[in-house]
Amino acid sequence: MATATPTRPRRRGSHHTTPDSHSFATRPYDLVKEFVIALVVVGLLTAGLAAVFSSPDEPAISMSGWAKAAPADVVATAAAELAGTSVSATYGPPYNSAAEGQKVLGLPLQKWGGVRIPVDSTKLVLDPLSARPDAATKILLASWQAASPTQRTAWATAYADALAKAKDGDPAAVAPGNYGPVPGLAASFLGVARSGGLEGLLTSAGTFYGGDQTRTILLLSDGAYLEDTARAQQLGGDQWGMMNETGNYPGQPWMWLYTFWYQVPPFSTSDNADAQVWALMMVLTLGLMFLPLIPGLRDIPRLIPIHRLVWRDYYRDHPRRGG
Repeated sequence: MATATPTRPRRRGSHHTTPDSHSFATRPYDLVKEFVIALVVVGLLTAGLAAVFSSPDEPAISMSGWAKAAPADVVATAAAELAGTSVSATYGPPYNSAAEGQKVLGLPLQKWGGVRIPVDSTKLVLDPLSARPDAATKILLASWQAASPTQRTAWATAYADALAKAKDGDPAAVAPGNYGPVPGLAASFLGVARSGGLEGLLTSAGTFYGGDQTRTILLLSDGAYLEDTARAQQLGGDQWGMMNETGNYPGQPWMWLYTFWYQVPPFSTSDNADAQVWALMMVLTLGLMFLPLIPGLRDIPRLIPIHRLVWRDYYRDHPRRGG
């Protein structure tokens, strides 16, 4: 006798039907063709807009270019490095211990960082000159090394002061004085810079691969030529600095929030602006991170419901229900 196989009762709403593909309208679609068309259109737009609206491509400032454009500035910078009065020589950490550096609320943050990249300003001049094979430079270096540190500083300081008083800073117009070998060292340093070998001599100092640009940038920034060139391109600190490209072109938008604060008091007039702006950005970053936990700020979307205007179609189709 055959027995009927019991069937499991079907739950309500569990029945599914497979839709018939013929009940939907279809059309051919070539994904590769669409991608190629989009790629060509975007490529042409990018090339066209870059040709019309791109910012100028200014060449980088080189040491040889600096020496040819402003030789007096190179000599004055060399004298300041030997005297220990340049910006980098008196900067403090991470290069030296000549100053405490930037502070926030009296806390010497820069000093706490310590001297991590020790730079002797005199070696920015003497190390490249030590590589010169001519006898005159060797005699000048020997005279410098034979003098006491006090005598060296006196020579270099006197020559730097004399250059500042000379007409247009011209070394040929410097008044006679006891400058020791400093004028000859500065002139020889100018010759190295003009030859184009100064970059290589500075970047190879103290590193295995020879790619460290720290000393090159410090030396260049100690002179007046770099800042004068930047201001001519509307890139000075009080000209919105990194918020501009060269000339009248907008710069990196992701830098605006940071560099904006340098243009307004009290940061624009503070000697500790770097540390103060950094601290302010840290506070703003923490405020953004913990926004959902800060009473008052977290209620702004509810009190000013701009999002309901942006998503008005959604809120129209999904009216809020009470209860």
